[in-house]
Amino acid sequence: MKKCILIPDSFKGTLSSAEICAVMKERILAHWPQAEAIAIPVADGGEGTVDCFLEALSGERVEIPAHGPFGEPVCGYGAKFGDKGVLEMAAFAGLPMAEGRLSPGTASTFGVGEAIRRMTELGCKEILLGLGGSCTNDGGAGMAAALGVRFTDASGKPFVPTGLTLDRIAHIDCTEARRLLSGVSITAICDIDNPLYGPEGAAFVFAPQKGADAEMVEKLDKGLRHLSDVIRKDLHMDVSDIPGSGAAGGMGAGVTAFLGGKLRPGIQAVLDMVQFDSLLEGTDLVLTGEGRIDSQSLRGKVVIGVAGRAKKKGVPVLAVVGSIGEGAEGAYDLGVTAMFSINRKAEDFSVSRYHAKENLSATMEDICRFYEIMS
Repeated sequence: MKKCILIPDSFKGTLSSAEICAVMKERILAHWPQAEAIAIPVADGGEGTVDCFLEALSGERVEIPAHGPFGEPVCGYGAKFGDKGVLEMAAFAGLPMAEGRLSPGTASTFGVGEAIRRMTELGCKEILLGLGGSCTNDGGAGMAAALGVRFTDASGKPFVPTGLTLDRIAHIDCTEARRLLSGVSITAICDIDNPLYGPEGAAFVFAPQKGADAEMVEKLDKGLRHLSDVIRKDLHMDVSDIPGSGAAGGMGAGVTAFLGGKLRPGIQAVLDMVQFDSLLEGTDLVLTGEGRIDSQSLRGKVVIGVAGRAKKKGVPVLAVVGSIGEGAEGAYDLGVTAMFSINRKAEDFSVSRYHAKENLSATMEDICRFYEIMS
């Protein structure tokens, strides 16, 4: 083997993508010391996204003072690669930041907007914003307000909306934000396709884990519906059913409507950022993986996104995963060459999770030995 690419997602609850890359690389170089093993750890847009990009690419970590979800001073960070920037909203409005005081009705994404503003001040013309792990449900209104979007109530008074005050919005003016972001493209990356509101929307699906009871869920959903109506009236857009508009408490919709941004599946944005198609040239093998591969994985998660690109170049793809579930065989039609579970014996995840690293190493050893005799 002369060249391989290692591009796994994390095994949730066990190993980070960077840890998986390290184990894979160790086993490969033990068998082929002269091989070029390119490690590209992947995150899904939530916590750890910026670190994964910094691990995969040569860039600059940027410290960003901002306001947290309840107005407190925080210091998050992003990554800068020339005129491209990467941020994760979880660094400024993430669920762990609300521990002990969960309140999706009052939490704000204002700090996310401050972070975007800072990256533009540093010369970034393209910004990737990871959506995931939020404690908010404000439809991205706080973020928008920090960037100059003006929200006014029925009396014409400006205010910064939160989840429980979205229904007070009477008018939205994006003039200042559009001026500020002129020449800047913003892409939000996420791996969910939930709509903004309704039974599968931001409030009903995700707000309970952020601390909302049934009554609050209803109020939050009503607020998102109202926000969508005002966006339709003032901005002449319908964001309600855009896949992913419900991500991060409706921030998917906010990025689209207020910032003129777009939504993309996380893996596709990552592959473009690292110039994956070019890296595939001269590659003998791609190793990817995730905690569990099943029918849900076929909707464009990491393994399938990687396999689809590699298939076009005729490069074989091995998926090394925690477990293989029902419907996973469909991955073979989408570019996956073979799948390997790291589970070495029948035991519950509560037990096997503590042996994930050694099980991964052993599985990689088997794969390398078999590859040696086949090549």
